[in-house]
Amino acid sequence: MGAAMRRIQAGNALSAFGLGFTVPYLYVYVAQVRDLGASTAGAVLAVFAMAALVVLPFIGRVIDRRGPLPVVVGGAALAAVGAVGMGVAASVPAAVLSAVLLGAGTAVMQPALATMIVWCSEPSARTRAFATQFFLQNLGLGVGGLIGGQIVDVNRPESFTLLFGVEAAMFLVLAALAGTVRLPRTSSSLSALSKEAGRSGGGGLRALLGHRAMVQLCVLGFVLFFACYGQFESGLAAYGTEAAGIDPSTLGIALAANTAVIVVAQFVVLRLVERRRRSRVIASVGLIWAVAWIVAGYAGLGHGSQTMATAAFISTYALFGLGESMLSPTVAPLVADLAPDEMVGQYNAAFALVKQLALAVGPAVGGPMGAALHGPYIVTFVLFSLGVSVLALRLGRRLTPVQDRPSLAHTSRVVAVHRPETVALPQ
Repeated sequence: MGAAMRRIQAGNALSAFGLGFTVPYLYVYVAQVRDLGASTAGAVLAVFAMAALVVLPFIGRVIDRRGPLPVVVGGAALAAVGAVGMGVAASVPAAVLSAVLLGAGTAVMQPALATMIVWCSEPSARTRAFATQFFLQNLGLGVGGLIGGQIVDVNRPESFTLLFGVEAAMFLVLAALAGTVRLPRTSSSLSALSKEAGRSGGGGLRALLGHRAMVQLCVLGFVLFFACYGQFESGLAAYGTEAAGIDPSTLGIALAANTAVIVVAQFVVLRLVERRRRSRVIASVGLIWAVAWIVAGYAGLGHGSQTMATAAFISTYALFGLGESMLSPTVAPLVADLAPDEMVGQYNAAFALVKQLALAVGPAVGGPMGAALHGPYIVTFVLFSLGVSVLALRLGRRLTPVQDRPSLAHTSRVVAVHRPETVALPQ
């Protein structure tokens, strides 16, 4: 790992550490600590997500034309302002405006950081680089949440102000570290890539929609995030407390188990998957998650003891963590490998947008089902998980041998240059 990559990964870990301080407590802070009510807290969380949906469709082109570095620095600065504002927000307009800044800033950093990793890594090292990023993100979030939980006190608003201050400081550290990175591409090379995109008609949504493999990957990504991340703090939590009788404090233990599995298993799993076909690894994740949902079904619909139900519910989150550790070295590098050089930022932004959509739709669908329709909820997400396996195998037919199994590139002395296959779109 070179010096540039080390700085990128360090900044990424520290920003995740800062987010971990506040994300678990945002609802409680707005609704109870600032006494703005549950409806305002819900609106703040919705605005946080909507801000990301608004900016992501535009940020990819900026990354490709100006480079990812100014986007990371600008996004981190914007998020820092939003965090400080949230820490002192005592009114509805202030809380909503701070959520807009915080949501937009954190959203634009995701594809920009991914593009920096692509630029600073060789294709042969990309799988390990993205696995490291995911590992450090989860470690940062977990440690930040653990420390933040020891500081927060709902009777002392200043304790939350301290948390948001730490979060803002971590964003500024990310901006400072990113600012010291010397990317291998210059302004002249960016200009050349921009001209190449213009000559090929490759810039923008039209070219991306014409790339069948990328479209299929986006559909697969939506299902992945909808069936897992979109349920963690909504549908699955509601199902656990309502159907399985799980104590709310156990939800924190379950999330800790999820993080622990990722942290412990990430690099063990990496060795197992990096020489295997990506499509089959993703298909295996679908099967693992189907088992996880079946275990969750036992927790809420079985007739075992409360201890068994609790253990099964925690095991569900642990199984999800195992699947996540298999996805991190697989999906993000595949997005990068599918992207033409002049559109890496747009491909990363498009996939980040798909993820954000799934995270917005997932709770809206899963929350009510998990709370009231227990049997149909489990069946629905078992089927979605099996759908992941089907979609992954279908995607594998669209990939070149090297895209599906990057290790083949190390054994071949000839590397074919693959351009996106396109279809004619109506004028």
